[in-house]
Amino acid sequence: MKYIILAIVSYFIGDISFAYILGKIIAKKDVREYGSGNAGATNAFRIFGIKVGAMVFMGDVLKGVAAVLLGRYVAGNTGAYLAGAFAIIGHNWPILLGFKGGKGVATTIGVMLFVNAKLTLICVIIGVIIIVITRTVSLGSILGMAFAPFVAIIFIRPLTLNFFLFTLFLASMSIFRHKDNIKRLIKGIENKF
Repeated sequence: MKYIILAIVSYFIGDISFAYILGKIIAKKDVREYGSGNAGATNAFRIFGIKVGAMVFMGDVLKGVAAVLLGRYVAGNTGAYLAGAFAIIGHNWPILLGFKGGKGVATTIGVMLFVNAKLTLICVIIGVIIIVITRTVSLGSILGMAFAPFVAIIFIRPLTLNFFLFTLFLASMSIFRHKDNIKRLIKGIENKF
């Protein structure tokens, strides 16, 4: 029963949309009506600028952190994985916004920081290098996350099956969430920063 409650609470932590809330409060705009239509940090940067975008990014990171800390307190590492996964799901498909959320990158970073900081740092560095070289945020986000299971295999010791499956789940969800970006990348029409 505690796992079900933890999953629900974590989902609603993830459901808090800082892009939507701060966009409405500061810019008097619904972030979903502009740019990519996503209620996430990247679109907030594009629509509202650096200040609001940075606030959205930090808020999204912190809700991932909060969910993991709650999960670990309730049920150890298993709870941390469960809570982290559901916080990201809540961010990506928030019931309060008609299931139209963000791509989950910032929230995933927050989750992974407190699950395994070493893996997070390596994946973020990979993502940032790709973004700097290509000026394409989506490509950096996709590849940074897609490499997570491989980074885990190469650098994380001891590597447990649960942790590896968790990284595989996060990578798969990120790739799925970026499927439209992948189509645009293949066509060569993806937005650059």
